[in-house]
Amino acid sequence: MKSLSIEMIYIVDDDDAVRDSTRALFEAYGLTVRDYPSANHFLDDDRTRERDGLSCCLLLDLHMPGMSGAELLEHLKESEISLPTVVLTGRADAQLRERVMRAGARALLEKPVNSEDLAQTIRQVLMDHAAD
Repeated sequence: MKSLSIEMIYIVDDDDAVRDSTRALFEAYGLTVRDYPSANHFLDDDRTRERDGLSCCLLLDLHMPGMSGAELLEHLKESEISLPTVVLTGRADAQLRERVMRAGARALLEKPVNSEDLAQTIRQVLMDHAAD
């Protein structure tokens, strides 16, 4: 994987194995990663507000207990928080895809996703976000 111009990756996924493997992947490339087992844990972490000037990306699972990934995206949009987001899900349909894209997701990938595809998607999402 080529080096990424990313300073912070946030991972929100209720699956410990997915969080751990994704964290290990990005940390192996020297990136700072913060991971959360739920949308509420993400929202409760004051450090997530310290993004000014950082190149950040949110990797978000859709199907989680409590607040879903789609609900988190809608909350961020209502709060006028612009955070480039890649949604990862094992179950996607057209209606769900449309909902998360309307709520601000920049991409939706179906699990399992290989690391190079994920890295390339994140690069593109950050370039698109910077161009906005």
